[in-house]
Amino acid sequence: MKIKVLLLLYFNFLVAVAFSANLTLNPSISYQQTERSNHPLQTKPLPRIAIAGLAIESSTFSPALTHEESFHAKYGTNVFSSYPFLTPDSSLRNRAQWLPTLIGKSLPGGAVTREAYESLVKQTLELLEKNKPYDGLFLDIHGAMSVVGLDDPEGDFIIRIRKVVGKQPIISTSMDLHGNVSWRLAQNTDLITCYRMAPHEDAMQTKRRAVSNLLSRIETGKGKPAYKAWIPVPILLPGEKTSTRLEPAKSIYQAVAPAAAQPGIIDAAIWVGYAWADEPRNHAVVMVTGDNKEKVTQTAEQLASSFWKARSGFSFVAPTGSLSQSLDKALASKKHPFFISDSGDNPTAGGAGDVTWTLKEILARPEFKSANGPSLIYASIPGPDLVKSAIKAGVGGKVDAYAGAKVDARFAPPVRITGTVEAIEHGDRNAETEVVVKVGSVHVIVTQKRKPYHKEIDFTRLGLNPRKAAIVVVKIGYLEPELYAMWADWILALTPGGVDQNLERLPYKRIQRPMFPLDKNMKDPDLTAKIVPSSDKL
Repeated sequence: MKIKVLLLLYFNFLVAVAFSANLTLNPSISYQQTERSNHPLQTKPLPRIAIAGLAIESSTFSPALTHEESFHAKYGTNVFSSYPFLTPDSSLRNRAQWLPTLIGKSLPGGAVTREAYESLVKQTLELLEKNKPYDGLFLDIHGAMSVVGLDDPEGDFIIRIRKVVGKQPIISTSMDLHGNVSWRLAQNTDLITCYRMAPHEDAMQTKRRAVSNLLSRIETGKGKPAYKAWIPVPILLPGEKTSTRLEPAKSIYQAVAPAAAQPGIIDAAIWVGYAWADEPRNHAVVMVTGDNKEKVTQTAEQLASSFWKARSGFSFVAPTGSLSQSLDKALASKKHPFFISDSGDNPTAGGAGDVTWTLKEILARPEFKSANGPSLIYASIPGPDLVKSAIKAGVGGKVDAYAGAKVDARFAPPVRITGTVEAIEHGDRNAETEVVVKVGSVHVIVTQKRKPYHKEIDFTRLGLNPRKAAIVVVKIGYLEPELYAMWADWILALTPGGVDQNLERLPYKRIQRPMFPLDKNMKDPDLTAKIVPSSDKL
């Protein structure tokens, strides 16, 4: 009797081994296919989930163009380095068979060339084709990419992805709240979420949420949400007026997480939209996904209504003024460091980053002519020719060269910088080479390629101490967390550029009108939730 039992157990063991080997040798067996099998010895394999994404914020009001190399594309397993929650020993990593393809993230800038876009999309689709089929796909995008000659690139991208992976896989999309959600993007994605903080301190938390939602819907067998509610809200505001540090955005966005936690709801999101692109999709959007139709629609309508009712309460995150007024205030202040945002050419919003207008005005001010004048740090201006001259002169040497206005010379020509080289640093991911030139009491950071300066180490590695400077002028809008924690006083200078904060100065021609605040006295819009068809029905 014992021998028969042992033989039966051994036989069952061999069958299980053979089945396991079959799964290993046949990766095309999908989670859903195995789940439907009734074989008593089968166990579910891990779901097969792809990762893909292209992210950039592109101003159509800037003459700059963005090329493929700006995306710093990562392929295959290198993709994991962008997601701390997908390290080899993480719980999420071990819940799926991950099949990363290509992700690319560029600094904000001008419109992407059609050649760059088509190349990156083609590579992504080819990699997706190689490892089909999939149970799910994590799509990591920004949502404000503009491409020369193409409206709604993210909508185009996801449609082309669907043609490769099919209707069955669940696509979970994470986005920046300054992105745009077109109807076709809403149709082709299944789960969708966006940041709930501006500045985006919850960026990684949001991406993790998108992945967790995806895994949960696959593992529980619930699949795609039964309902997706989409509401366009005709508001177009710059991020500097919608910071969640301040009211009314603070309260509006604090309501999102509790809304998403309701039974019958998977996620809720509010997109402010991207103000510096002139495209029909550019406006605010509310989306809620879930399985309870009444909850989904009511929640979406409540969030949209709260946003619309608060529209007149949005204001800039800091006092504002012209550059002249900002400099006057900073010079008169005893609070140091005094930060000035050179907002019109902010490279992290889509500015070209090489507008010289502000720097030209600073260098012309008599207060900064002497080396003993008020210490001012200016970050930064691209000037590859000046960088070459500085390298040749060396630290302590003299340099006399021009910088800036190679891309955007609409407001001022290249600026002449004559001074002493204080620092030379190589190897930055974006700037490549950085130099500091002292002109009077101004420390000008000049870069090989444009770079935003958001962290204290960006300055200290160049031998600069922003905490001890009288004035720090940064090409930025609202201050990023480390800079925000550093200022003693702060003003937002309303300077010219491709991301001008004064939207009424921009020549919009294609956005949907009426649009608040461009049309201040417009009638209340229809904020009834529109149910988006499931991607299965496309």
